[in-house]
Amino acid sequence: MKTVIRDHAASYADPVVLNAGDPIRLTGEKEVWDGHAWLWAEGPDGKAGWVPDTIVQSSHGKLYARHDYSAMELTCFEGETLSIAMETHGWAWCRSADGRQGWVPLRNLAQREP
Repeated sequence: MKTVIRDHAASYADPVVLNAGDPIRLTGEKEVWDGHAWLWAEGPDGKAGWVPDTIVQSSHGKLYARHDYSAMELTCFEGETLSIAMETHGWAWCRSADGRQGWVPLRNLAQREP
């Protein structure tokens, strides 16, 4: 469990969602965020967004999603307690007390005091 120490607002209302094996098209945009590489990618449905560089797999000259991934961010507010399912690239996949889920930057979270 972690506590939100700084509000976070989701950047995109309808983010890119990929299933393992989905073809990915990279635009060439790359950003380093808190020391981690993010790539701007388009999924098979045409939705685009930032994906961690580790999700991209190359096979026979084509790019694919290595595993399932959703770029859904979680809007949350200072003082909220969130449960963490996983962390990657400076972000945590979180669940709020009311069941909402999404990514929150680790810099916006602190370990909850017992």
